[in-house]
Amino acid sequence: MTTEKMTPIDEGFWTKPVNTDEEIQLIGSKCSACGELFFPEKDKNWCTHCYKNALEKILFSRKGKIATFSVVMQKPAGGFYHGEAPYCYGCIDIEDGIRIKSLISTDDYDSLKVGMDVELVIEKLWDDKDGNEVSTFKFKPV
Repeated sequence: MTTEKMTPIDEGFWTKPVNTDEEIQLIGSKCSACGELFFPEKDKNWCTHCYKNALEKILFSRKGKIATFSVVMQKPAGGFYHGEAPYCYGCIDIEDGIRIKSLISTDDYDSLKVGMDVELVIEKLWDDKDGNEVSTFKFKPV
């Protein structure tokens, strides 16, 4: 993927490394009062679990396990999804203790299993009308 034409599907989901030693990580929030985790990062500072004004920005682990998944064989109607079909969507249990809904990056859908180890990747989802590669986070089996 060429980074000069890469456009994130939305700003603030993942970090933008400034050098090649840094890895991309998902950005979230953690309540310092009750420990509740949120993804994506909440733009308000109050926790919807304990209602305290105690949220802090955190970076999540890049590693997790597949909790559940589904292989979708056709695009949804109404332009909701611009990528190719089939595609795989599921829930990933991140090592930090939060479950995240995510696309799963694979061409071998038959090899996917609940409990399988996965790792965060950033991949192209589609090309926009200006030729920019719109990218998103996914999890890929390791």
